[in-house]
Amino acid sequence: MTRADAIARARDDFRSGAFLAELDRRVAYKTESQNPSRGPELRAYLEREMVPAFAALDFTSRIVESPSGKSPFLFAEHHENASAPTVLIYGHGDVVDGMEGEWRDGRDPWRTTTAGIRLYGRGTADNKGQHSINMAALRAVREARGGKLGFNAKFIVEMGEEIGSPDLGKVCDLNRDALKADLFMASDGPRLSADRPTLFLGCRGGIRIHLDVNLRDGGHHSGNWGGVLANPATILVNAVSTLVDGHGRLQLGALKPPRLTNQIRSYLADVQVVPTEDEPALAENWGEDGLSAAERLYAWNTLEVLAMSSGNIEKPANAIPGHANAVLQLRFVVGTKVDGLIDAVRAHLVEKGFPMVEVRAAQSFAASRTDFDSPWIKWAADSVQNTTGKAPAVLPNFGGSLPNDVFSEVLGLPTIWVPHSYPGCSQHAPNEHILLPLTEEALTVMAGLFWDLGELQKPLT
Repeated sequence: MTRADAIARARDDFRSGAFLAELDRRVAYKTESQNPSRGPELRAYLEREMVPAFAALDFTSRIVESPSGKSPFLFAEHHENASAPTVLIYGHGDVVDGMEGEWRDGRDPWRTTTAGIRLYGRGTADNKGQHSINMAALRAVREARGGKLGFNAKFIVEMGEEIGSPDLGKVCDLNRDALKADLFMASDGPRLSADRPTLFLGCRGGIRIHLDVNLRDGGHHSGNWGGVLANPATILVNAVSTLVDGHGRLQLGALKPPRLTNQIRSYLADVQVVPTEDEPALAENWGEDGLSAAERLYAWNTLEVLAMSSGNIEKPANAIPGHANAVLQLRFVVGTKVDGLIDAVRAHLVEKGFPMVEVRAAQSFAASRTDFDSPWIKWAADSVQNTTGKAPAVLPNFGGSLPNDVFSEVLGLPTIWVPHSYPGCSQHAPNEHILLPLTEEALTVMAGLFWDLGELQKPLT
């Protein structure tokens, strides 16, 4: 059997309907990790669905309990040859709230539904569909090689990613030996666009910054007190404007990343951010000057106002409010100095005349990515191009958040993500879906990657 045979088997799995039936069965598990009553469903997905599926691939698996007791993990392993490369693969089986009753045309989020080239269902894009593609590709390669993969494989399935992966780092740290590998390769998030295969090497970090102005209890009549009482809402919006201006440009040096290197610019030179007709158009004159859209999105920091509150917007009173609050989020790339960031913001606001603005941080996660010089990057890009005939976009990091730092920093692995969704997939919202043509191509991409991994006599160094 050959590489072409493995790819053909992956394509046949899709065209026969076998893969889609498998995905439908997995979507049916209501694995909402944000819902405390779904504990039995989270465990059932691993025990009833994943354990038998990995056994069919000749993997041995075990359930690993989380230290906090919130959600279990599954470890699966297939070992063939001590000198062959070992890949660690990750996926998460938990999903966000199903949002039943909010889906277009009355669709059931817990069943897959086809409409045109779209396959709807909660978890189709994030992440049941994506790790199911990778497992199906492993199966195709194993069948093409007569029951062998040609490499060693380990798989970890998490059931708490949608609640921030609270135990993933600790579980991986406690199981370093069991998870030892040469390469981490997984799938989550969207491609750059539906028609361009994509590799990304890590993810931006994030930190929420809470700004609070608490001047007095209750409101006071704006006619009787206007002009003599400080307005916390007015103070707050002006304070925010000293951090990020009206065009989304960062105003405080401590919020900015290191200067873009020529290496990063070269990787992003052919990356075009082009929204589809279902996605919002890019804003003109927004973001850091002198950067392309791709550089702003994948190689720069952004400070976004997520929410603001003062008074009652539904029933505004003729009164000066006593309080104003805002939640901002800094998305940051590797190299940003986040230690001491909150102190820097606080000192900046005092300097600008806003000592009354209270500053605190919450919900932070780290930035991480694989070094561009890793030989695994070229290997993966060449494999994807060989399969699809298209040069993949290679992004330094995903724009959103993933627990990449656990694998790159805790386990010390080169990390490559091969996403199988697209930006308009409506993940975390009603009408989540994947695209059928993209799914078929993704199956072939992963079959090619896994075949090529089995062709290596030893790990790349």
